[in-house]
Amino acid sequence: MFKRVHLKDDRLEYRLIRRRLVVSAVIVLALIVTVLIRLYVLQVVDYEHFSTLSDSNRVRIKALPPARGLIFDRNGVVIAKNLPAYRLEIIREQVDDIEETLTRLKHYVDYSDQDLKRYRQSSKRRRPFESIPLRLNLNDDEVARLAVNLHKFKGVEINARLARNYPLNGFGVHALGYVSRIDLDDLSRVDEANYAGTSHIGKLGLERFYEDELHGTVGVQKVEVNAKGRTLRVLDETPPIPGNNLHLTIDSNLQKVAEKAFGDNTGSVVAIDPNNGEILALVSMPTFDPNLFVNGISVKDYASLRDSSSRPLFNRALSGQYPPGSTIKPFYGLAGLETSTISKNQKLYCGGYFLLPNEERKYRDWKKLGHGTVDLQDAITQSCDVYFYDLSYRMGIDKISTFMDQFGFGRKTGIDSTGEKSGLLPSREWKKVTQSMPWFPGETLITGIGQGAFLVTPLQLANSTAALSKKGKRFRPHLVRAIETAGSGERRNIESLPVGNYELIKDLNWQHIRNSMVNVVHGLRGTAYPISWGMQYITAGKTGTAQIYSVAQDEEYDEETVSDKLRDHALFISFAPAEDPRIAVAVIVEHGSHGGSVAAPIARKVMDAYLLGQS
Repeated sequence: MFKRVHLKDDRLEYRLIRRRLVVSAVIVLALIVTVLIRLYVLQVVDYEHFSTLSDSNRVRIKALPPARGLIFDRNGVVIAKNLPAYRLEIIREQVDDIEETLTRLKHYVDYSDQDLKRYRQSSKRRRPFESIPLRLNLNDDEVARLAVNLHKFKGVEINARLARNYPLNGFGVHALGYVSRIDLDDLSRVDEANYAGTSHIGKLGLERFYEDELHGTVGVQKVEVNAKGRTLRVLDETPPIPGNNLHLTIDSNLQKVAEKAFGDNTGSVVAIDPNNGEILALVSMPTFDPNLFVNGISVKDYASLRDSSSRPLFNRALSGQYPPGSTIKPFYGLAGLETSTISKNQKLYCGGYFLLPNEERKYRDWKKLGHGTVDLQDAITQSCDVYFYDLSYRMGIDKISTFMDQFGFGRKTGIDSTGEKSGLLPSREWKKVTQSMPWFPGETLITGIGQGAFLVTPLQLANSTAALSKKGKRFRPHLVRAIETAGSGERRNIESLPVGNYELIKDLNWQHIRNSMVNVVHGLRGTAYPISWGMQYITAGKTGTAQIYSVAQDEEYDEETVSDKLRDHALFISFAPAEDPRIAVAVIVEHGSHGGSVAAPIARKVMDAYLLGQS
C-alpha cells in the first residue's frame, strides 16, 4: 500500500507567522506606551515629589532657634540675658546604634541619668533630622575632648547656642520667673513649628507670661550634607527673628534694698507707684538662684529647695494669703465715715474687751487694760481693737464686704505674672455658698480687726493701699513698662489701666483717715512712731498683727512661750509723701510678732531708697 504524504502549505504558515508578529508588535508597543506614560508621570506629573525625595538624600532643613529677648529693669539694668554655651547634640537618623553611641560618649563627656532621661523625652517630640541636646553647657575641656574624637561618632554634634542667664542671681526671681527645658506639657500651649530647635521655655513669672514676646520667630537653613551627615555648604537661609525685649517697672536697686532689709526673716514686700500701678519692687523671701533651673536642676538641689522649711520656691507676694490684721482699720474707718455709721469726733470707751448684747464671750483688745476713751483718730493711731469691734458690729458684714470690694479685696489684681491668688473677702453669701451656714455677729467682729476668714495677698494689700492713698482710684498693677521690638528698637509703652474708682462722698472723710495714718507714724502714741526718727518726708501708715492660732477665753497670749512658727505675723502698710504719694508699700513678715518694730522698719528702708536715693 502507499503512504499518504502531506504536502507543505506555505500560505498557511505565512498567515500564522504574520499573526504572531502582529500580536508581538502590539504587546511591544503597549509596553513601550506604558513605559513612556510612566516616564511622563515620573518626569512631569510627580517631578516635584521625587525631586524632593532625591534632594533629601543630600539636603537637610535645619531650624534656627531665635535669640530670646532680654529683660531690663526700669533704669536699663540687664536682669535677664543670653550667654553663648556649647551643647552636645545628637541627630537620631544619622546614628546606626543609639545605645552603643550613648555608651561610647560616656568615655568623653559625663552626663547624668537625668540628662539621659531628658534626652529620651525630647526625642519623642522631635522632627526628623532635628538635633536633640544630650548635655548642655559643656566646659572647655569637654568641648576639646569631644572635638578631636567627633569623627568617631556619626550624627553627634557640638553646637554653640545661647543660654539664659540671670546676672543678679536670686534678686527679683519671683517677679522674673525662669526658663527651663521644654517638656511635653509645654508643647500643648505653644506653636510647635515655631519651637523647632528651641530647647527652653518660660516656666514662671514674666518669663512665662510674656513667652510669646520673648521667644521670637524660628528661622530655617537649607544645607547640603555628605553621606555622613556633615554639612558641606549652606544652600539657602531665612534668619530667625529675635524675641522682643522687656523693660520692667521694677527698680533693681530698690529690689536689692528690700530683700536685704529682710535679713533672715521670711515674708514679702511689695512697693507700687499709686499714680499708675507700676510695681517698683516685688519681694518674696527667701529667694533662690534661677540659674539652677536653666540647664536642668539636679535632683539634690531641687529637693533642697522643695523640702526647705522656709519654702523659697513659694511666691509669697502673689500666692501667699494672710490675715490682714489691723492694716485694714483705715479702710473700715473710711467706711464708717462714708456710711455715716460714725462721725470723726464720736468717742468710745475701751476697757480691754467688747461684749455683744446678751453674750458673755469677751472679744479682747490687744492691750489688756484697754485704751480708755478714744475717737476714730485715736483708734487708728493706737490700733484699738474694741473701737473696731463696735464699728464693725454697727456697720454689719453686708456694708463691710460691699465697701471693701470696691478697693479690690477678695479678687485678683490682674498683674502680668503667673500664680496670683485672690485672697478672701468674707461675706454672708460666701459663707452660705461654701459652708451652707448663716453668718453670725461674732464673725463680724473678728472680720472687723482683719482676722477670721479674711485673707489678703501682699500684692493685693499694696494695691489697695495705693488706691486708698489716691482717694479710691485703683490701677491694675503691672511689671512691664515697655516692650522693645527686636532690631528696630521701637518701644511700645504699656498703658496704665484703671480698674476701679471709689467715689468719695466727702473729701474730708478721706483727709481724716490720711491724717490718722500720718499720726500712726509721726504721732507720739503711734504704733509705728520709732521709724519716723530722722525721716525727711511725711508718711501715712498702719501697723498690723495677724494671729496664727486662737487663744482660749481663760488664756493669755505669751510671746515668750510660743514657738517661732506659731508667733503672729507682722504687717505694715504705708504711702509717702502723704500729701502727694509717689510710693505705696505693704510688708508682711511671717512670725515677726510686731508690725511696728519688725515690718515698719523694712518699709522705711524701701521708702528711703526710692524717695531719697538711699541704699
